[in-house]
Amino acid sequence: MINRIKAITKKEFKQLGRDKRMLIILFFFPAFLLAMFGYAVNFDVENIKLAVYDLDNSKESRELINQLNATYNFEVIKYLEMDSQIKSTLDKKDAQAVIVIPNDFSKQIYRNKEDISLQVLIDGVDGNTASLIGNYLNGAVIKYNSNIQMMHLEAKGIKQNIPIKIETRFWFNPELQSTKFLIPGLIAMILIVSATISISLTLVREKEKGTIEQINVSSLTSLELLIGKTIPYLVIALINAAFILIAGMILFDVYVKGSYLVLLISTIIFLFASTSLGIFISAVSDSQQVAFIGGTFATLLPSLLLSGFVFPIESMPSILQVLTNITPAKFYIVALRGVILRGVGFEVFWLQLVYLMIFALLFLVLANVINNKRLGN
Repeated sequence: MINRIKAITKKEFKQLGRDKRMLIILFFFPAFLLAMFGYAVNFDVENIKLAVYDLDNSKESRELINQLNATYNFEVIKYLEMDSQIKSTLDKKDAQAVIVIPNDFSKQIYRNKEDISLQVLIDGVDGNTASLIGNYLNGAVIKYNSNIQMMHLEAKGIKQNIPIKIETRFWFNPELQSTKFLIPGLIAMILIVSATISISLTLVREKEKGTIEQINVSSLTSLELLIGKTIPYLVIALINAAFILIAGMILFDVYVKGSYLVLLISTIIFLFASTSLGIFISAVSDSQQVAFIGGTFATLLPSLLLSGFVFPIESMPSILQVLTNITPAKFYIVALRGVILRGVGFEVFWLQLVYLMIFALLFLVLANVINNKRLGN
């Protein structure tokens, strides 16, 4: 049995060696996708374009504007002179937000009034970005309020006393960069797409070229054929995983905080599940076109939408949370984020690896049954 599997594996490696275009796609396309997606998919909101309609034009209003402009979050790009400019500024997307300072702003500050109002008009087309802009503005105004309160207390000779002070420390991702959160998901998505599609084309290629008939009359069993064809793509996928990991380190400063051995074992189990899915697709497909479409449909959309890569699974409806189990990327992303970002081990995500092995065995058995029926065994 081992000799027959080795023969099929050797044959597949030789066939891959002759297909230069496929090798280029398999080795360089995943790293290219990582770079493209890594730079394109970014939820960080920086350099927010801010327009100011300052009716007070006082020292205090200018201090507020300078405080906003001094942070990396905001960039004051325009000063408005009349009401009518507000709508046109937002309509043309010249600015993402407009802050309106009332004409008695400084007077109300010196009167120590508690109901001073600043109007902020935010472009709410993108709800997520609008919410972040609102939070950033609130934070900046709260800091400005604290400075004003301190000024009033010092004028009266009173020292400001803050009984409770919060010291916040962010673990695992201190800079709160969305890229570091997204990169593990990108790795999982790219690996499952490339591994599943490449393996799904193998058996179908044998059918289209007519060489499957020679294999059928040989002493090979269906399981030996499937294992022999899986091994080369498993090896290539592991090399791809290393390339993608190195690219993530170079391009996005995403380094592995945990054990490389734990990461390797988790990746092997995930790739086994991905190639099993690809084998199943190849077993039910009659042409490479059908196999390619089936592999893309079974991997790209589920890994993008249902794996927790972008959208938190916990916030999805209960029915969709159950549906997320159709993609092995869901379980692998938990392991990846655990090892890469948190530096944890098997004790934290061992159940995810169990699910991956169940997934792999299920589709491998289904592919074997379907292949046996087609062979008439």
